[in-house]
Amino acid sequence: MRITACLNGDRRPGAHPALPVSAEQVARDAAAAVAAGADAVHVHPRAADGAEALDPQVLTPLLERLRAEIPGVPVSVTTALSAQPDPWLRYDLVQRWGALPDTATVNLHEPGAVEVARLLVDRRVGVEAGLESAASARLLAATGLAAEFTGVLVEPAHAAIGAALEEAAAIDAVLDRAGIDLPRQMHGADGTAWPVLEAAVAAGRDVRIGLEDTLRTSAGAEAADNAALVAEAARLVSSAESRR
Repeated sequence: MRITACLNGDRRPGAHPALPVSAEQVARDAAAAVAAGADAVHVHPRAADGAEALDPQVLTPLLERLRAEIPGVPVSVTTALSAQPDPWLRYDLVQRWGALPDTATVNLHEPGAVEVARLLVDRRVGVEAGLESAASARLLAATGLAAEFTGVLVEPAHAAIGAALEEAAAIDAVLDRAGIDLPRQMHGADGTAWPVLEAAVAAGRDVRIGLEDTLRTSAGAEAADNAALVAEAARLVSSAESRR
């Protein structure tokens, strides 16, 4: 089971004392998360004012810092509309990327997602399809692009734990019926983050954790930082693997 550290997401600067925003902070946090047990990192690039940004002049120095700090560790970058709300401007920015991440996440429920996914495939960037619902999974099957992607994020968009786990099962069912056997990483958000992670670990799935997904430990206390969240997830994974 692989652990991805999702370091900042779309959280506003200051949402947590240890939330990394600048390229220097993200790179330092990434190194600490990898030391704590992360196999990969996922980041939302930030402009100088702390806002999310997909501009090449923002992404390039971030990737340079990350690759200097965590050489050989896969780096995933968002393409979410939270970073650039205009789908066509987003496409243009991704088209102009000079430095390229190892993978990029594409939320298939968002307008323009299929087009930006095809662009990333053409640019030889691994695509991780973000599936928030069974409808998103059906869209993935309908595009015929699954064979070109590197993975799937099963990320149910429900605040209630039971509903989130039911949606995750529905997504899996659609993927199974369509014969899509890409690696599946499951994760929740805030109140569902730890229950979904625990379900993923029990199923032997890849997982992710970090301040993007939750600001709290599984016990409900405020997390110290990304490394502390990753270390807790790593202990859960290690315990599950030792029982297999």
